[in-house]
Amino acid sequence: MAFQKITETDSLYRQLDKMSIGELLENINTEDNKVPAIIRQQIPKIELLINAIVDKMLMGGRLFYIGAGTSGRLGIVDASECPPTYGVPYGMVIGIIAGGYKAITEAVEFAEDDTEQGWLDLEAYHINDADVVIGIAASGTTPYVIAALEKCRAKGIVTGSICCNPNAPLSAAADFPIEVVVGPEFVTGSTRMKSGTAQKLVLNMISTTVMIQLGRVEDNKMVNMQLSNDKLVDRGVKMLMHNLLLTDYELAKTLLLQYGTVKKAMENYHS
Repeated sequence: MAFQKITETDSLYRQLDKMSIGELLENINTEDNKVPAIIRQQIPKIELLINAIVDKMLMGGRLFYIGAGTSGRLGIVDASECPPTYGVPYGMVIGIIAGGYKAITEAVEFAEDDTEQGWLDLEAYHINDADVVIGIAASGTTPYVIAALEKCRAKGIVTGSICCNPNAPLSAAADFPIEVVVGPEFVTGSTRMKSGTAQKLVLNMISTTVMIQLGRVEDNKMVNMQLSNDKLVDRGVKMLMHNLLLTDYELAKTLLLQYGTVKKAMENYHS
């Protein structure tokens, strides 16, 4: 089947500039509502990728996301939220973006077209065959990402991919490709919209499921979360009170702050 860049096809809507605010919001929401059902079709492939990630990470490997533009930023957001949410070390899940840190907030011209830099950026982290690398690109054609995955495969490193076009070149470079084909964007070619939403949801599924499999969640609670603000301390205290059947808020808070996480406080508490 020939490759078709659906992400660049014309919007299903015309005369956006003539629509009322209410019409714009209703139509954007209509398009957004299509995304979860399309992701559901990809769950078997997402599961295969997650199994591969868990196997590697249980043996001490790391998870890398690599992308450009919106896709790269989404990978960085997902990676950066793993340590505070699940208490894993920084450097266990790593996001890399074409153009480096500047590209997180600014467009870096032609960074995504560089076929050498992606691998160099991975090498800076001493990437090896214990790790897993997921390439993210809405179009599935980003040279920076494709070349990096091809180099990884040549080095025996497990690769996955997330894109929004069928039969994309990026998918051919990945051991575990995921194609979430959400159709034309509301604003033609603006892949930060439905495509970005789809990528974010898939990344949520991957990192959340991996962390649960690694034992970073108990019941439905983030028992390893970092206590980085008052809100999280309060949440942790209430978890402890519930799990240990405590009625004294200050006692629970003292325990939590003493041991640093809900999990450690539970393990060390003796009534």
